[in-house]
Amino acid sequence: MEKFTILTSTAVPLDIENVDTDQIIPARFLKATDRSGFGNNVFRDWRYHKDNSVNDSFVLNDPKFSGRILVAGTNFGCGSSREHAAWALAGYGFKVVISSFFADIFKGNALNNGILPIQVSQSFLDTLFATIKSNPKVELIVDLDSQNLSIKHSDIKTEFEIDPYKKTCLINGYDDIDYLLSKKPQIMAFEEKTLNSIK
Repeated sequence: MEKFTILTSTAVPLDIENVDTDQIIPARFLKATDRSGFGNNVFRDWRYHKDNSVNDSFVLNDPKFSGRILVAGTNFGCGSSREHAAWALAGYGFKVVISSFFADIFKGNALNNGILPIQVSQSFLDTLFATIKSNPKVELIVDLDSQNLSIKHSDIKTEFEIDPYKKTCLINGYDDIDYLLSKKPQIMAFEEKTLNSIK
């Protein structure tokens, strides 16, 4: 996975609550077994009308908004546990999703696929929405090492929580297997010590 240290980016404001995984990636697109191509259909039923024409009123189709950060309403990623939702968001180019609450399974799937879910207070989320909508070019700074989220050129910032193991994986670009391989010298040393103690 791509290493994550500090991300500075504009953001897309998806001011909708209770966005479930079927809205992130509709079930009819789940036939594939690898991650490629899912980004093309993220929020498919909101981005396009039934006749496949572009829905100009949906925020992802608004040329004012772009970036690698998605700012979403509360209870993001609820519904079914499909990992494809994280695949679709990552495939579209999002590296961070900010909300005031995430469904637990989605949160885990996001972290496993290189997406950082940042949970903030509702008041901070409201501030982000207001700031981005008034100035679509405003940039957010996500510093994973210090666990800080801030609005560039302002005093507005907050800290966020993340599991220490998942933080290590994101900073180093590890999946679970990569992490184990990084510990190979320690594992081998422990095995050798254990075997010697048995002899």
